[in-house]
Amino acid sequence: MESRLMRNLLREPLLHFLLLGVLIFAVFKFVSSETSQPGKILISQGRIESLEIAFSRTWRRPPTASELEGLIRDYVREEVFAREAVALGLDKDDTIIRRRLRQKLEFVSEDVAAHAEPTDEQLRAYLKAHADAFRGDRRFTFRQVYLNPQQRGTYLRRDAAQLLAQLRRSGGQTDISSLGDSLLLENEFKGIAAAEVLKQFGEQFAATLGEVPVGQWQGPIESGFGVHLVLMTERTDGSMPALEDVRAAVGREWINERRLETNEKFYRTLLQRYTVTIERPEVAKNADAKRAAEVQR
Repeated sequence: MESRLMRNLLREPLLHFLLLGVLIFAVFKFVSSETSQPGKILISQGRIESLEIAFSRTWRRPPTASELEGLIRDYVREEVFAREAVALGLDKDDTIIRRRLRQKLEFVSEDVAAHAEPTDEQLRAYLKAHADAFRGDRRFTFRQVYLNPQQRGTYLRRDAAQLLAQLRRSGGQTDISSLGDSLLLENEFKGIAAAEVLKQFGEQFAATLGEVPVGQWQGPIESGFGVHLVLMTERTDGSMPALEDVRAAVGREWINERRLETNEKFYRTLLQRYTVTIERPEVAKNADAKRAAEVQR
């Protein structure tokens, strides 16, 4: 009972925001503790451990004593230059710095949402609401006879009409291996996915294939190669998968959507602390005034 209550509590959005606030406060305190005193640079034990961890992740081993001293000296150098650059205002109006700061703050808010674990009910609801994203691909079973426009020239349409009439008279059991022109594709496809049809034949052919009647030769249907006469024998729509079969994918998308929602709510909360004034260009103002005057006339 207690474990269930704890799981429900961890999924509560309000708790996420409280955790986010605590995390931001902790980050602020950590940063300010090292940089808030002008003229003093404190390299804390936590900072040294952070440098060691970063080195170990890159080189797959801990730094030697001399390497660690080099890391500390380089960090002091970086801190000195960074402080002086900020003091000179070099960080102002720098697009790259602004984007990086925005990205880091978004990472902080998104990281809180990433720890939320969805229930089966939430995953099923998400799967139902986004069925098209997880539905299996449409599949086709068909036969095709290819006609090369370059070889047929002006007789292409005539030859296609004559061959189509012949195929319709012969039915679906006709040997088509010797009909039409050569093409480095099969004459028969069984259960081929719509995405693969699109890849092999092109968008126009794939779109038309999804609409042709089943059980009768149709054509000509254009593709990236030329034209085809097609006999569709079976067409199956993609089925809705069970949650057990796509749980990992649904879970990833659910968490990603929660990240985006949390980030947007976090931004809206921060935005309330500011008054935003947008100064429009004089050209736009003059144009607006002109339009207003014309309306009043």
